[in-house]
Amino acid sequence: MSVYRVTEIIGTSEKSWEEAARTALSAAAGSLRELRIAEVVEQDVVIGENGAIELFRTKLRVSFKYDKA
Repeated sequence: MSVYRVTEIIGTSEKSWEEAARTALSAAAGSLRELRIAEVVEQDVVIGENGAIELFRTKLRVSFKYDKA
C-alpha cells in the first residue's frame, strides 16, 4: 500500500499559463519523487502600470509519494 501527500505550488511565466505550470512542475520534480497528479486550481495574471500582462501565474495541487522517515 502507498501513501501520497498533496501540496500546492505556484509557477510563473512571462508567456502563458501553460508555461507557468511547466515551470512549477519542473522545479517540483527536482525535489519531490514520484509526482503523480497535477491539478490546476487557480490562474491569474500580474498587470503592469500600462495595463499589459506582465506575468502569468498558475497554482497547481500536486500529489507525490510520501516516504515515512
